[in-house]
Amino acid sequence: MVVGFREGYGWGRLHPVSHSNHDPAQPRRVWVGDPYPLGAHYDGSGTNFSIFSSVADGVELCLLGDHTSSAADAVDEQRIALTEVDGHCWHAYLPDVRPGQRYGFRVHGPWEPSQGHWCNPSKLLLDPYAKAISGEIDWSPACFGYDFDDHDAPNTDDSAPHVMKAVVGDRFFDWGTDRPPDVPLHETVIYEAHVRGLTMRHPDVPPALRGTYSGIAHPAIIQHLQRLGVTAIELMPVHQFINDHHLVEKGLRNYWGYNSIAYLAPHNGYTSSVAIGQIQEFKTMVKSLHAAGIEVILDVVYNHTAEGNHLGPMLSMRGIDNLAYYRTVDDDPRYYLDFTGTGNSLNMRHPHVLQLIMDSLRYWVIEMHVDGFRFDLASTLARELHSVDRLSAFFDLVQQDPVLSQVELIAEPWDVGEGGYQVGNFPPQWSEWNGRYRDTIRDFWRGEPSTLAEFGYRFTGSSDLYEADTRRPTASINFVTAHDGFPLADLVSYNDKHHEANGVDGNDGESHNRSWNHGVEGPTDDPEIAAVRARQRRNFVTTLMLSQGVPMMLGGDELGRTQGGNNNAYCQDNEVSWFDWDDVDTDFVRWCERVVRFRHDHPVFRRRRWFQGRGIRGIEDLAWLRPDGEEMNDDDWEVGFARAVGVFMNGNSIPTTDAFGERVVDDSFLVIFNAGDQPIDWLIPGPQWSRRWTIDLDTADPRRGSARTVNKRPGDRLEVIERSMVVLRSVRPPSRHPVHSRTTTRPPVEANR
Repeated sequence: MVVGFREGYGWGRLHPVSHSNHDPAQPRRVWVGDPYPLGAHYDGSGTNFSIFSSVADGVELCLLGDHTSSAADAVDEQRIALTEVDGHCWHAYLPDVRPGQRYGFRVHGPWEPSQGHWCNPSKLLLDPYAKAISGEIDWSPACFGYDFDDHDAPNTDDSAPHVMKAVVGDRFFDWGTDRPPDVPLHETVIYEAHVRGLTMRHPDVPPALRGTYSGIAHPAIIQHLQRLGVTAIELMPVHQFINDHHLVEKGLRNYWGYNSIAYLAPHNGYTSSVAIGQIQEFKTMVKSLHAAGIEVILDVVYNHTAEGNHLGPMLSMRGIDNLAYYRTVDDDPRYYLDFTGTGNSLNMRHPHVLQLIMDSLRYWVIEMHVDGFRFDLASTLARELHSVDRLSAFFDLVQQDPVLSQVELIAEPWDVGEGGYQVGNFPPQWSEWNGRYRDTIRDFWRGEPSTLAEFGYRFTGSSDLYEADTRRPTASINFVTAHDGFPLADLVSYNDKHHEANGVDGNDGESHNRSWNHGVEGPTDDPEIAAVRARQRRNFVTTLMLSQGVPMMLGGDELGRTQGGNNNAYCQDNEVSWFDWDDVDTDFVRWCERVVRFRHDHPVFRRRRWFQGRGIRGIEDLAWLRPDGEEMNDDDWEVGFARAVGVFMNGNSIPTTDAFGERVVDDSFLVIFNAGDQPIDWLIPGPQWSRRWTIDLDTADPRRGSARTVNKRPGDRLEVIERSMVVLRSVRPPSRHPVHSRTTTRPPVEANR
């Protein structure tokens, strides 16, 4: 028999439950328990269960056995009525339940789709607070709450055999001496990577560990990250997600993972362990990365869930309390507001939704020891009504939280809704993916007109976007490539997207990529085209590493990874996306290691504060120069066809101290950019800047500054070939107060008053 949820049991008594429809009832001790913490919490003696639902008439906790009966299409299930309710939290304590127990909930309540109520007790629902997950959805019609022939009628088929189950986790773990690396943000270099993509084809990672958290913890992967010089790995979504129905039908999978269904559970597809070991395996990965001095940043998707629109499956929140968890259309709550292009948006106006997100974030910091978060489509989190509200409750909560306010917070500052593009508009403690940096740097190096002034702003930290409200250059997360788009090798090899393999006739993905194939679409044997493509890749990564702000590399770019022109590989969990460790551009790997090390060695390229340009000559810390060696004036910035510029950066005028209060002093540099299609004879500027220069980096000749030394003096000519950049270091520091004529100029760096 199955106990009905309306029967009034006394607390602290034996409750009759059954293993299946054919087994006799077995006694199970059920105590009152507590409404908090939500979810399943094992305390070493037993497990407290609690779930929020303000719409439910009754809730059943379902304890599931280890096996599914394929013959009867049923699961080994015990149902226990939760009769204690406090503040809409249904709860009980089961002293006999240990880690590894699979469970779910069934919620009884109104079925009124037109009013936004979708309660259907025939559906086994995933705990929003689940810490570990077993299995995956098989997309049977039973997974849907409604009848396919009558959307207003409930589907009464039991979904339990067809959906994933929550698992009671074990929070106990030996962290030993683990401590966060606590790398200052201005010294951070981020490496965006995917758990499977990074490890699936690495020959030194054992096959059983490839594609898993343990694979990332393997010494072969960690040593590569250390040699490259990155200080943080930003992992694409690791919250439990599902594979979309339309992808499964085409034999594809959701590779990127932006389809979350459980915000406290590591994705079970990335583990080499049984369900109970998911948590420990993830923690071991973090511990190993921390030991190597590498921080862990998670890409999190709190803007929507995998339940989709009103025609989507009933897996969790839709059946628990639809109107609490999701934004619905005010005058027709059957339908969802969709600011993400995925079918639904979480209801950031509801206190329990905010609590879920905040509890999830704190869990990953406190229990899993992660160091920060990148928030996907973060503008959605700020939508209290229809508009994006910078002072929304979510940001207020983060600001005052003693845990979350101390970790790295990075916003993807846009969504697909009206007014969703919010670059530069997030609160002061937040950093942002700077989409304008990406677009400007791409346009500059492919020779687009009228980009010089914009380039100046982006290279110096984007003060026009972030300085006004006391934010620092570290507010700008600079990137040229990311998971969403072409990798670097394809950016210089393709004009157009090529992703017919995605199965939608090439109609997905961005068509305006700001890419350039340099004369041939895709691979080529032409040595001249290959040479300029290689030089352009060096230009991009060198510009990125010398820009003020926080650089982010796309994992695999350093290897020369290609996706064959696919700029939307979200469903390509295969060789299209996985790093090919047997086909590595070793010369480019060395160049990337070299320029990352160069950034670490020279604080003038990673200042904590803005340059102090005041719109007149005589500035101490930065000056913009023309090819004739003279400072730029107002008219120079307005020349639409100008594609060459030099910038002097004074290492003797860094205004901040180090962590120990000592003055920071660096070499001074002259960085010359030539994005044009012709070489330029650059006149080395006068002795007031420096009496002698040596070339440290030359993207046209990687040997310069490494295998051979080239020195230049004032008045000398330096050939800067087309589409290349040169970095010269002052051998003797300039005068602290260079003598200039006093004509006005307007460099693209405004004063920091």
